[in-house]
Amino acid sequence: MNPELLIERFPRLYHMAEDGSWPSIKKNGLLSTSRLLDLYDVRGRERAALEQRHRPESVSIRQAGLPVAVVRDQKPMSDAGLQRCLQDGLAPKDWYRTLNSMCFFWLTEERLFRLLEAKPYRTLSHTVLTVDTASILFSHSKRVRLCPINSGCTKPFPHERGKDTFLPIVQYPFDDWDKKRSRKDPIVEFAVLDGVLDIAKHTIEVRRMTGRKVLK
Repeated sequence: MNPELLIERFPRLYHMAEDGSWPSIKKNGLLSTSRLLDLYDVRGRERAALEQRHRPESVSIRQAGLPVAVVRDQKPMSDAGLQRCLQDGLAPKDWYRTLNSMCFFWLTEERLFRLLEAKPYRTLSHTVLTVDTASILFSHSKRVRLCPINSGCTKPFPHERGKDTFLPIVQYPFDDWDKKRSRKDPIVEFAVLDGVLDIAKHTIEVRRMTGRKVLK
């Protein structure tokens, strides 16, 4: 795949963040879980629990001089599901580390709405970022990875995943997935390794939402 086609087909990206988190994101960037743990100096057993194990609930972390941050839950995933679908000799802890090394965007509002309306989240308010695809690619294309599945979900059916699930843009088999899925969801996730420090530069709109309803 080439970046020009990616921009043409998906001119906007969407990220669902913790309610009220925009001031911190604007200042410190949209960070992967691992980079957020670095910023908050989380180490040892606490870090291992957040970075290498399943998070059934969101976890608040604190550090002097910084606002409280929330490491989001992984409710749609389970160790049992991962053990059924992981390839290439990967264990669940390997997959958790992979996911925690990136920050994620949906490529369509329909995918965003599915998450906003999912049972665990539909009654909660969230901060939603709308990001310009061309802008973020111009600055961060070498760290972008594309994924054909919802990598953080194993329910109700755990799709196979392994070392080649996340691929750089030029290696991603877009045409194959486009044909296989009849031009629907040839890419499911757009991820950036480590995160996007200058996310404010690429953000077009910030909305506070509950389900599909825009509150502000």
